[in-house]
Amino acid sequence: MSAPIPPPSPSDEIHSEPFLRSLMRRQLCLSVSCAATFLVVLLGLPLLNYFFPAFMATRVAGFTLTWLILGVLFFPFVWVISFFFIKRSIALEDEEVKSVNQNRR
Repeated sequence: MSAPIPPPSPSDEIHSEPFLRSLMRRQLCLSVSCAATFLVVLLGLPLLNYFFPAFMATRVAGFTLTWLILGVLFFPFVWVISFFFIKRSIALEDEEVKSVNQNRR
């Protein structure tokens, strides 16, 4: 005869399969949305140059609009996406931990 399986301890709930699956699914959605935003901007610049060449040749602060976006604004835009991703990812983890702690009570 085998011994009965003890119930999971409260600390094991946070490492359970449903908890991790839920967290990973929410982080995947966040990753996909951040990647989609990046790709829209990355692929949008050549499309803007193709469909609106006169507008993109407009001079702003000594640069053409194309080079202003590509050379000056693109890098900070990537930092903003990264900052948003990290902050939101940490918030998702905190929300999951809070929900586990509330269910434990």
